[in-house]
Amino acid sequence: MSKEIQKAIEDGKTVLGIELGSTRIKSVLIGADHKPIASGSCEWENQYENGIWTYHLEDVWKGLQESYRNLSREIFEKNSTSLRKINAIGFSAMMHGYLVFDKNEKLLTPFRTWRNTITGQASEGLTNLFQFNIPQRWSIAHLYQAILNKESHINQIHHLTTLAGYVHWQLTGQKVLGVGEASGMFPIDSNTNNYDERMIGLFNEQLKKENISWKIEDILPKVLTAGNDAGTLTESGAKRLDSTGQLLAGPKLCPPEGDAGTGMVATNSIAVRTGNVSAGTSVFAMIVLEKSLSKLYPEIDMVTTPTGKPVAMVHSNNCTSDLNAWVDIFQEFTQALGVDINESKLYETLYQKALTGDVDAGGLLSYNYVSGEHITHLEEGRPLFIRTPESKFNLANFMRVHLFSSLGALKIGMDILFENEKVKLDQLLGHGGFFKTKIVGQRIMSAAMNVPVSVMETASEGGAWGIALLASYMINKSTNESLEDYLSKKVFTNENGITIHPNQDDVDGFESFMQRYKKGLVIEQIAVEAMK
Repeated sequence: MSKEIQKAIEDGKTVLGIELGSTRIKSVLIGADHKPIASGSCEWENQYENGIWTYHLEDVWKGLQESYRNLSREIFEKNSTSLRKINAIGFSAMMHGYLVFDKNEKLLTPFRTWRNTITGQASEGLTNLFQFNIPQRWSIAHLYQAILNKESHINQIHHLTTLAGYVHWQLTGQKVLGVGEASGMFPIDSNTNNYDERMIGLFNEQLKKENISWKIEDILPKVLTAGNDAGTLTESGAKRLDSTGQLLAGPKLCPPEGDAGTGMVATNSIAVRTGNVSAGTSVFAMIVLEKSLSKLYPEIDMVTTPTGKPVAMVHSNNCTSDLNAWVDIFQEFTQALGVDINESKLYETLYQKALTGDVDAGGLLSYNYVSGEHITHLEEGRPLFIRTPESKFNLANFMRVHLFSSLGALKIGMDILFENEKVKLDQLLGHGGFFKTKIVGQRIMSAAMNVPVSVMETASEGGAWGIALLASYMINKSTNESLEDYLSKKVFTNENGITIHPNQDDVDGFESFMQRYKKGLVIEQIAVEAMK
């Protein structure tokens, strides 16, 4: 136990970050040096109900309370003191989706998450209307699809928000969003760091045609940039977060951000020619651009950094879910044999085995599509493993092809940036479960993207640490100090990490796999139709 840490906790000189990811809600408390003091988490999972991927709002609060409770327990066990006062707090969550409420704060329809691919008509219509790519998972696509579907709740909508925005609103009373998160709701004008006025006008014209009384700007959250004060934790908010009632009201909150923005912050990749890739249940790469893209690409989303800089985002709905399912099968097998091997060791063993396989994974092919995949134009997913009689079917190649497949759709999107737009990257910073086993995920990613891939020692802290850094920046920044300078000079000055450079044999092997992957997409399409 450090007396300095104990005093910082008792004096409320700490900052809390909480992120609601797709499978885990994580809390991180940091000190003045920006290093984690303690963390807590809980597992949760989406449900597929009535054709919709969703989370129940009661599970949001149960999960938040459990994550915070586990954080508080660790603090007490390590430092013999209770967490009562906090200087600042930040909330982050998986981006996009659809949460709509009436004037009495009643949820009008179950939460529709980013994972749903049910807004194709709206996505295409708005992309044509705006001449700006509107992905299916964006909040405005969900809203417009509900309008096109003539859903009965439309005229009752009083507020539209994201999961991060919802939690922040409930704890502070403030209907706001950070600009990075807002850019996944509705297009942002990076010159004003607000919703694009031309597109606001175009959308309102559509609302008039549908005889809808409200205007889009009336129901969207207010946009704030990094460093802005976004409200304070209320008495009721403190009780709602800390079920023991010990947490005091009053901490300032930074603007709520999405997991894309916090990933950029946590990897110090918010300057131009930098990028980061978050690889877990889904995978997305965020590339901070030197200039705007030459034209619209349906596969590329345009969002922003938490400071409003334009970012090209390539997002694939599926990454490690199918791979994890196969590892679970191996875990079942070891248990059936009566062999006691923990999950971490099993993952490490299987991932390392993949590096001993043929560079092209022996001619094997898999598709990790647990859900639909917009980059390859599939509205539903069917996980598949395919081989020919001539394929080299062994454990090393089996694991390698599933690691390859985790990045297949992402690769298709990234090649648009590299080949069509000649985007230059100095390095890609990786974070998320795909990189948990040292070297392996990095080497596969480096082969797929043909750029150096770095993983920092702090990468495992992820978005919860990233949103804590944004909260820290809000209260500790000097006058006119940019977020880029704050991170580079005060947070990442002595950051250690590992960088893997592309191995040409691996690059050639992944390219061979991608040729099979693209040709075989017709098999996936047929599987979707055949297995309704």
